[in-house]
Amino acid sequence: MNTPIFSTAFLPPVSYMALLCQHEKVIVEQHETFPKQTYRNRCVIATANGPLTLSVPVVRSNHSTTREVGISYAEPWNIRLWRAIESAYNASPYFLYYGDGFRKILLERHESLLTLNNSLLEYTVKKLKVKTQITYSMDYTPQSAGISDYRTVFSPKHPQEGFPIAEYDQVFADRLGFLPDMSIVDLLFNLGPDSKQYLTELGSAMIEYYRRG
Repeated sequence: MNTPIFSTAFLPPVSYMALLCQHEKVIVEQHETFPKQTYRNRCVIATANGPLTLSVPVVRSNHSTTREVGISYAEPWNIRLWRAIESAYNASPYFLYYGDGFRKILLERHESLLTLNNSLLEYTVKKLKVKTQITYSMDYTPQSAGISDYRTVFSPKHPQEGFPIAEYDQVFADRLGFLPDMSIVDLLFNLGPDSKQYLTELGSAMIEYYRRG
């Protein structure tokens, strides 16, 4: 079986994690030319006013690879970002259980986007209690029919379509309705230990969808 390849992602959407958790081992691409306006440095959370995009300010040249992209601390973005997450989810059932770990990682000073994303992803996988092994590309992997390539599947410009994302309880669902495919923190803070089963079922449906093609 080939090892699927993913882009890096900052607090990735539920669909990304559902697909990643279906595999024993995945590769995260770090040698691509870094693209703009993707989940690589942004996520979407559910707030009282609806979906809110949170981004990590990056430092890069025109042809930086993902592994070369730095983070700007000219402004205290990480403090503001954490306050937005706290405001959105402090009333959720499992915020106290998972929140401190995310807070500590976000408030650390990470020199590169990749190290920040990796720390958050490792923490998330640990809390989900899944055993997916995450590795990193040794060089750029061109698109090929021989691998499962998910690097361009997940985009904030084109939310997941083609398969239903089952509803679960969200903090502001009574006024906003269900907001699908938010950041993985939305699922963890609302479902807690049941997140793993939710991702397993969603991931299985996604694998079948991509097989039908």
